[in-house]
Amino acid sequence: MTLRNLSYSLLISLFAFGVEIAVSLAADAPKDNKGYTTSKTTVVELGPEFPGMEGRQLRLRLLTIEPGGHIGLHDHKERPAVVYFLQGNDTVIRDDGTSQTFKAGDVTGEPGTTIHWHRNDGKDAVIFVTADIFKPKN
Repeated sequence: MTLRNLSYSLLISLFAFGVEIAVSLAADAPKDNKGYTTSKTTVVELGPEFPGMEGRQLRLRLLTIEPGGHIGLHDHKERPAVVYFLQGNDTVIRDDGTSQTFKAGDVTGEPGTTIHWHRNDGKDAVIFVTADIFKPKN
């Protein structure tokens, strides 16, 4: 085997191993919600506002995750969002196994490619405001 073929084989093996780990991590993520509530939802129908947006809403919500709680694995396909954190420390775990902890004052965007889950490991409730473009199921 040439050095070039060996390099290709190693690269393919590493890629396959990485995909296997990501799939495994996503499989281990909770699918349910625990200690999670949504309140103060406000909705604006976008169809009358913009051509091509029929059936879509601009939605603003206040979400709370109690200590020890979580929001299970979900995606943002066709539901981009922006989030502003008001209280607590929210650990967000992505489907690729990476994670990031957000605290009060942090802001993040979640494009349609986002697949993740939220976990509150702290002693205080995590509270955040999220605005998203949403299409209710009929």
